[in-house]
Amino acid sequence: MGWMADETGLDKCQANYVPLTPLSHLQRAATVFADHTAVVYRSHRSTYHQYHARVSQLASALASIGVLPGDVVATLLPNITAQIEASFGVPACGAVLNTINTRLDVGTLTYIFKHGEAKVVMVDSQFLVPVEAAIAALEGPTPQIIEVADAEAGYTASGRHLEYEQFIAKGDAGYTWIMPSDEWESLALNYTSGTTGRPKGVVYHHRGAYLMTMGTPVSWRMTLNPVFMAIVPLFHCNGWNHTWMMPLLGGTVVGCRDISAKAIYDGIADEGVSHFGGAPIVLNMIVNAAAEDRRDFDHTVELFTAGAPPAPATLAGIGKLGFNVTQVYGLTETYGHVVECLWDSAWDCLPEDEQSALKARQGVAMPMMDLTTVVDSAGMQTPMDGTTQGEIVMRGNSVMKGYYKNPEATAKSFLGGFFHSEDIAVQHADGMMQIADRMKDIIISGGENISSIEVEGAIMAHPAVSLCAVVAKADDKWGEVPCAFVELLPGKFATEDDVIAFVRSKLASFKTPKRVVFQELPKTSTGKIQKFELRVIAKTA
Repeated sequence: MGWMADETGLDKCQANYVPLTPLSHLQRAATVFADHTAVVYRSHRSTYHQYHARVSQLASALASIGVLPGDVVATLLPNITAQIEASFGVPACGAVLNTINTRLDVGTLTYIFKHGEAKVVMVDSQFLVPVEAAIAALEGPTPQIIEVADAEAGYTASGRHLEYEQFIAKGDAGYTWIMPSDEWESLALNYTSGTTGRPKGVVYHHRGAYLMTMGTPVSWRMTLNPVFMAIVPLFHCNGWNHTWMMPLLGGTVVGCRDISAKAIYDGIADEGVSHFGGAPIVLNMIVNAAAEDRRDFDHTVELFTAGAPPAPATLAGIGKLGFNVTQVYGLTETYGHVVECLWDSAWDCLPEDEQSALKARQGVAMPMMDLTTVVDSAGMQTPMDGTTQGEIVMRGNSVMKGYYKNPEATAKSFLGGFFHSEDIAVQHADGMMQIADRMKDIIISGGENISSIEVEGAIMAHPAVSLCAVVAKADDKWGEVPCAFVELLPGKFATEDDVIAFVRSKLASFKTPKRVVFQELPKTSTGKIQKFELRVIAKTA
């Protein structure tokens, strides 16, 4: 079907078929936008010609220490120059980029290093000690550390490892990149929070990332030479693929180490930042910024927000400050955002509170997706009535290859020819989806996924604890925070501070409960904890 009667000589060849890869964007930009500013971070400024050369040096240096195509190269870096350059430099030598959350605990880091089998890890000096501890706990081969100092931010090199600038200085700026021979080749490995303490490794292919970079400018209404500030950590879905996208448009990436209202306002005023993404906590930060941190600017700043639905009041407040917010939705498994709240100009005349409520909807499929909708337990389309709940499922080019070394979980997530998000939503008559709940008890705090089961496991290890349950509690700053309900063992005693400190000693600080309530847990006749009751109590706890 679709073939002509005679296809003789109409075959794919080098002239008419090139595997899709975001690497091609920087290859092109090095010539087309050679003298345009590509990367800015503190005193570092590089043109596209220089950016390409430094990326080539990184790729060459990695190859020189034995990194082969298909090997994994990890990073634990903030959104600074080295992290931006690694986005292209690691795959340019054929390796797979594994950006790791800088806030993870030693145990989880050890698991990721073992599971992903990274050959090299590029580490910011600030995070060196936990990485060294994680590597020391490994048995067998261990990744080589390349230390990335950031003296301007107060983080100088330890002297224990080869430093990044010295490392890439050994590389060849004329290195010939290893481009994929098949667009299905693996580009990146991203570990996501699951419903257990073991994160799953999500594998991206070159094709999906390329099409993300082509579809996003359409949804974001972008033109040439945008100035993009890297607020979303590049360890989250590779920063929603935005760094890979910038060379396509001749855009400038402005790095940002520590996210603050002042840093954002300074970037907008001093560098002309026109676009950035962020969780609702970033919106709150901007709205509630101190007067001395605010700066005047005369252009509209386009902002993608995701991670949790922003409060309508926050959307209304930020709109008055010169920001146009678009709500997007996605998961690590979908390279970041694949759903957008596509604005209808007919809504412009609606009252402000109604507009804000509409902007808080997750929306419809973005251009690189085939179909994103809501289905019932049998996999059938739910009524688009705004009240019937079902699961968000999706199919399209920007869905992961699967979970690394976990074919069972991959098969389960792709059941019926869709990726199953396990997010519960309603769908409105215009097709717009709106999240109602989560099938898994994931708490999204400041854009970070927190597994309630993982936190519960940590609390249960406390010697005074008999039983516990963790649910999300609304928080003005973080969106949601963990709230723990604890039953103590007979004759045992513990305070809220005791439990919080105990969990903090085991897990990353952002996973610790912000409130601990001591009470008997409500249970069903079979002993199952009734979390829906606890969620009600958490609202006022």
